[in-house]
Amino acid sequence: MNAARGRDTAHLLADFGHQLPTLHKPAPPAREARLFPPTPRHGVRQRGRGWAPASAPVSVWRMTSDQAPVLWPLIAAPGLPPTGAQMGIDHLSGGSFYADPNGWVLDDAIPVTNPNIFAFGKPGRGKSGTVKAFCLRMMDFGYRTLILGDPKDEYEKLCRALGVQPFAIGHGLGARINPLAFGPLAQGWADLPTAEAQRRAAIVFGRWLTLVRGLVGSQRLGDAHVPFGPTDEVVVKTALAHLTGYTAGNTRLTETTIPQLWRLLDQPTAELVTECRYATERQFLDETRLLRDALGQLVSGALAGLFDDHTTIAVDWTAPIQSLSLSRLEALGDEAIGIALTCLNSWGRGMRELAMPGDLRIVVRDESWKQLRLGPDAVKSFDADLRLSRRDGDIQFAVAHKPSDLLSAGDADSQATAIAKDLLHLADIKILHGQDQAVGEELERLLGLGPIAQDLVTGWAMHGKGRALWCVGDRQYKVATLLHPAEAALAYTNDALDSAR
Repeated sequence: MNAARGRDTAHLLADFGHQLPTLHKPAPPAREARLFPPTPRHGVRQRGRGWAPASAPVSVWRMTSDQAPVLWPLIAAPGLPPTGAQMGIDHLSGGSFYADPNGWVLDDAIPVTNPNIFAFGKPGRGKSGTVKAFCLRMMDFGYRTLILGDPKDEYEKLCRALGVQPFAIGHGLGARINPLAFGPLAQGWADLPTAEAQRRAAIVFGRWLTLVRGLVGSQRLGDAHVPFGPTDEVVVKTALAHLTGYTAGNTRLTETTIPQLWRLLDQPTAELVTECRYATERQFLDETRLLRDALGQLVSGALAGLFDDHTTIAVDWTAPIQSLSLSRLEALGDEAIGIALTCLNSWGRGMRELAMPGDLRIVVRDESWKQLRLGPDAVKSFDADLRLSRRDGDIQFAVAHKPSDLLSAGDADSQATAIAKDLLHLADIKILHGQDQAVGEELERLLGLGPIAQDLVTGWAMHGKGRALWCVGDRQYKVATLLHPAEAALAYTNDALDSAR
């Protein structure tokens, strides 16, 4: 029965002598004191209390944890496995940061498809120390280091500390390098099956054509670079085949040099003229004049006494490091150093064409922008080296001051600049040391860092040597490289300034 209209159940049962048990209601829990007192939506309306007439608009974003680091970098980047060289401290996690480029390529969970590295930074921000620490520490994992051109002798201390005497290349010095050397591919040529001999020949002649194209393209015709077209390619390839004996089917090929190539083109044989499909020797000479003059200028100029004869150095490829010093060429200008770097790159590529499995190298390319300024064909040569790293297992480590150095290869809309931009995508690992604000804006435009990462490069990284933003694929890490005192002494590059005091 409804209690409002009559007696309830307890009263009815009481008529028959039954008593319902009494329930004791617990006292309501005491409310805890608020940690923060409630605040009106617009704030407290008092002087200095932050009152606002309108509430701030709030935008709502919904995304996955994989997408969040793109819009808010340095917030949720997953950690990397502790393999490879221990470089320093990851300031976001507080733990150690390890660098293992080839290991990252093999790990499908890490967005890295090639092991190449670009390091950028203002002078004095610790680029050299980071590169040397990486090379030293990766030696514990079976890597050796090849410095393909040291324009400032920055790696001489490191070489001597490891018991290796660097090779010095310069006018009047005994060291010469032939960029048209066969390399290991010439070994056992006489015993090769026909198909293997043709495969190796295609690799060797392809490397030589890339070199000659870059050297010829480095010369200028007014404000433009000397062109190297398909006809020039046929002429050079045919001449090289004649000089090496490949045309005659020799079982033992003869090594040639750039001066010998120039002399054959300047004084062609009847067979060369016919094979290049010219009607007369006069027509051959007229139509190859620009090519011959460009090679002749190189032979008598930038290459004279450096890359114009057979190689005179014997490189110990089992040593932990080898370096080719170019500091003696500094007086000749950036263009001469760029040409030297192009020759060294071609020679170094040849030396690695038959690398044994497990023979892993870190190939350091310092001041690489000087080579890129030689024109589109020099950029293509550098591009080829980066693309081969995945096949060879080598880590190409290019060092420059800022990403826009790559764009100095040509005009804003030129082919060279377009290729140079693509080079940034051939290095999935980028180490961004401290930069000025203007360069930070370039980084944002070229790499799409985002405002937080840009402020890190122009702020935090500028306040200490070795600090850098490591971009591993699309992940970003705030890392400070830590050097042992012995490493710091090897990485010190201000000796000249100290002597001037």
